[in-house]
Amino acid sequence: MTQAPDPAANAMEGAPLIAPSSTDHPLHEQAVEACRSVYDPEIPVNIYDLGLIYTIDITEENDVSVIMTLTAPGCPVAGEMPGWVQEAIAGVGGVRNVGVELVWSPPWGMEMMSDEARLELGFM
Repeated sequence: MTQAPDPAANAMEGAPLIAPSSTDHPLHEQAVEACRSVYDPEIPVNIYDLGLIYTIDITEENDVSVIMTLTAPGCPVAGEMPGWVQEAIAGVGGVRNVGVELVWSPPWGMEMMSDEARLELGFM
């Protein structure tokens, strides 16, 4: 029996699984706050503090690219949540375009939650 190749084996060793965000961009904090306005309907914590937003990349032209995941591939709002994020960030003054990509790698885990989210959900 042959084993399927491991996609992680092709990744550069030491390369981050999650691309860095544009934390030094003037609109970054506003984009984060916009993400904090979006909630998973089944969990009383915003998606940013849940750790579902992996990357917020903002260009010099104020185009925003978001890479996000969900708690599970079978999430009932999988088809809707990227649109909610797009709408929330599009409402930030100065943002030109917003694109949201939903990814499953790396998979979400509870260790990705902020301390505030863990406290809210009773994990601390």
